[in-house]
Amino acid sequence: MTISLIAFVVLLALCFLRVPIAFAMGLVGFAGFASIRGLDAAFSQLAQTTFATGINYELSVLPLFVLMGNFITSARLSEDLYSAANAFLGHRRGGLAMATVVACGGFASVCGSSLATAATMAKVAMPSMRRFGYADSLAAGSIAAGGTLGILIPPSVLMVIYGIMTQTNIGHLFVAGIVPGVLAVFLYTMAVQWVVRRNPAAGPPGQRTSWRDRLRLLAGVWGVVALFLLVMVGIYGGIFTPTEAAGIGAAGAFLFALYRRQLSWRKLYRVLLESAVTTAMLFMVLIGAYLFSDLLNFAGFGEGLVSFVTGLDVNRWGVIIAIMIIYLFLGCVLESLSMVLLTVPVLFPLVGSLGFDQALGVPQSMVNVWFGILIVVMVEISLLTPPVGLNVFVLRSVLPDVSTGTIFRGVVPFYILDLLRISILVGLPILSIWLPSHMK
Repeated sequence: MTISLIAFVVLLALCFLRVPIAFAMGLVGFAGFASIRGLDAAFSQLAQTTFATGINYELSVLPLFVLMGNFITSARLSEDLYSAANAFLGHRRGGLAMATVVACGGFASVCGSSLATAATMAKVAMPSMRRFGYADSLAAGSIAAGGTLGILIPPSVLMVIYGIMTQTNIGHLFVAGIVPGVLAVFLYTMAVQWVVRRNPAAGPPGQRTSWRDRLRLLAGVWGVVALFLLVMVGIYGGIFTPTEAAGIGAAGAFLFALYRRQLSWRKLYRVLLESAVTTAMLFMVLIGAYLFSDLLNFAGFGEGLVSFVTGLDVNRWGVIIAIMIIYLFLGCVLESLSMVLLTVPVLFPLVGSLGFDQALGVPQSMVNVWFGILIVVMVEISLLTPPVGLNVFVLRSVLPDVSTGTIFRGVVPFYILDLLRISILVGLPILSIWLPSHMK
């Protein structure tokens, strides 16, 4: 336990010194293992972990979904999604902001990245909201909050990483994210309504669109609907595995980009290069996480934590609430991927020992899915939490004329309803596990 606590302290110190999380975890894991077993054993562990990660078949789902998201982004689908959502909602007070949230949800269903969703939708939605006199705080807040849906609505790269780290079925995680994702879109639209009721000038109504134009614009987003249904129905129905679904999704996104004539040779090269760079980064982070996790497991930190919490005789629901509060505080100082990689190896065994399977009357695999959804939602909240709030700083780089303070003020209503959402998901696990429990 002493070695584990020292490892955590050193790791956090390296993170605050801006050492990349992959190298920080790898260095601490290697050094800690060397201090226990010797330098030769540490080098052997490093070689085995790197080799095993590189040839892991399950990890092939990562580059494929990354490639799928990059093809969709290059096809400029975000513009059609926003236009369709705006046609149905834009004439209401706050309608453009609500349309932004809905469009973010649609784009997230084929993108898998919150940062990419926020950056893309900022370029599409912000000019329209400014043209109709929207307050910068509401406009930027709706984009930042809507962008967080990228890691919840499947496919999600973060869910893939959680599934691989915990050996949880990735297909179950994807399907489990659908209902919480729809709940998030609904609550975000309610946040917009709350803002415009208090200050109608913040979100004046736009132009009303005829039903003929609405149907025409709705037909323009058939691609995202078809691709999402192809991937999710195939996984849900047991037609193909998540890895096969990723390959089919990437191929479908490629054909869709060709169909829309948005894929030149130069753009294809850029898509492939960006996908390769992102994949390499994710693999480096995973290797570092595995090294650090191996150190904790070898030092017995997980077993020690379980014994400590069990000895306190704390109610299992109290432990879950305490974990959510810990994630709230971690979101103030750590970025999203770091939170997951640092906490999952420690907290996952703890939650598995609390007997939620018996309390809820479901298999342990469904408890693992429910806990994964809770973690993803808490990571979403961290994307809006100051002072780190990555989505806020992504918008700040895309919209340099909007101050950081304005964006953070804009996300406050969405942040409050996010806290309500995580409370609902904690209290009603059925929302996360009903769909995956009926999968083939």
